[in-house]
Amino acid sequence: MAYREVTMIEVKEVLRQWLSGLSRKAMVRWVGLDRNTIRRYLQVAQQCGLHAADGVDALTDEKLSEVLAALGAGPGRPHGEGWAICERHREKIAGFIKDRIRLTKARKLLLRQGIDVSYPTLHRFAISELGFGKRRLTIPVADCGPGEELQLDTGRMGLLEPGEDGKRRRFKAFIFTSVLTRHRFVYPVFTEQTADAIEACEVAWEYFGGIFRVIIPDNTKAIVNIPDPLDPVINIAFQEYSQHRGFFIDPARVRAPQDKGRIERPFAFIENNFYPGRTFADLADLNRQMEAWCEKVNARGRRHPGGSAPVTLFRSEKPYLLPLPVYVPEVYALHPRVVDLEGMVNLHNNRYSVPEDLIGRQVEVRETKEKVTILSGHAVAACHDRMEDGAGRRCVLPEHRYKGRAHRKGDLLPPLPEEKILLGQGGELEALTKALREKCGRSATRALRHLHRMYLDYPGDALKKAATMALAHGLFDTQRIERMVLRSIAGEFFQLPLPPEPGKEEDPGGHGEKKTGEDDGDP
Repeated sequence: MAYREVTMIEVKEVLRQWLSGLSRKAMVRWVGLDRNTIRRYLQVAQQCGLHAADGVDALTDEKLSEVLAALGAGPGRPHGEGWAICERHREKIAGFIKDRIRLTKARKLLLRQGIDVSYPTLHRFAISELGFGKRRLTIPVADCGPGEELQLDTGRMGLLEPGEDGKRRRFKAFIFTSVLTRHRFVYPVFTEQTADAIEACEVAWEYFGGIFRVIIPDNTKAIVNIPDPLDPVINIAFQEYSQHRGFFIDPARVRAPQDKGRIERPFAFIENNFYPGRTFADLADLNRQMEAWCEKVNARGRRHPGGSAPVTLFRSEKPYLLPLPVYVPEVYALHPRVVDLEGMVNLHNNRYSVPEDLIGRQVEVRETKEKVTILSGHAVAACHDRMEDGAGRRCVLPEHRYKGRAHRKGDLLPPLPEEKILLGQGGELEALTKALREKCGRSATRALRHLHRMYLDYPGDALKKAATMALAHGLFDTQRIERMVLRSIAGEFFQLPLPPEPGKEEDPGGHGEKKTGEDDGDP
């Protein structure tokens, strides 16, 4: 075990802080000594007639000398020959420490040069003379005023119970803590995006009953795009939100947990105190249990804020918060999407239906906490109840289901409207349509719609030629069939359309669509 000499200055600092009323835990942080060492100093000081109530003035030079003599912390024991060797090569050892070379490696380098010194002696010399391994002092910072600062941190938490797919989903949490009163609020979420950060802040303001003037977040991408100690780049959407609510954003430095010390420890406390023994049906159930747990924890007394409960201290801080707005608009996020061949749009691994006439077109998805609204231009195309992110589910509205396809269990499905059009063309297209229905199985709907889209977009001769080759070689991949069509019409298809001659009907594709007596449903 390494031997460390204790200087008179350290003993005096411990006694001075003790007489000033600091606790032992605070002295451990300030001086950097072990708590057992501090306890021994205080016991010897009490034996010498010093008491905590005497004040700093009672620590005279005579009393200090008496305590030092009792501790044996005078000049210390004499150094041996190894210490003298270290003194002769002080600059060389200091250079190793400056270059961040481990002491074990430094001793090997010294041995290569014929300098033999034991590792314990080298370690003691480096600590006492060269400041090796010295911990940085923690400087206490005065708390802010009431209603001034709120610290925010994010992180991964636990797992929900298995859902319909049998999988357990991991969730995250936004943790808010008042710097002055330690009043805490936790808001679990599935994703950590800007919309989730704004939503979490709105729920937190409602829980606190007001808005703090300064928020100190960690460097999550939902709030901070580019972290920087002097000039961080804030997410533009969250910055506009802060301007609307009237608070300022002061991000913490990267890898500097001391900048938001109020919020660092609660993560382990929440994981060990809240999650064990609990089950959650869904995210809403988790939020209800978490809010009830926060109210219970905030009602307990703590050591740091003078023994009072955070909820008690927060009553005096709440009047200083900024007032909540009279009207809070719903938080939403916009996502551009293209409707796929099945008439669905994908959002967070969930699929929502739209009218079939929007297939292949670009729409805008407006996502809120409860609803998913799909806009085509300025018109509302569909409105769905929002499903949990990442659930992998489908939501099809009744009006978006294909009419006339009702069937009994075990019977074949009637043909799609697009399939009827293709079957009515006869020849190669009819044969390819029947082959796709037979060979593709469950994915036949997508393949037939893709073939119908090619029928509408490309010249009929090129499509029939590609269909003939596909049937001859047993090819039923519509993507490859489309590439065959594009190779066939290279240099001819992407030209300006010519105006139709007078007296002739328009048929730019040259399909020569046959007329049938029944309504094929083609728009």
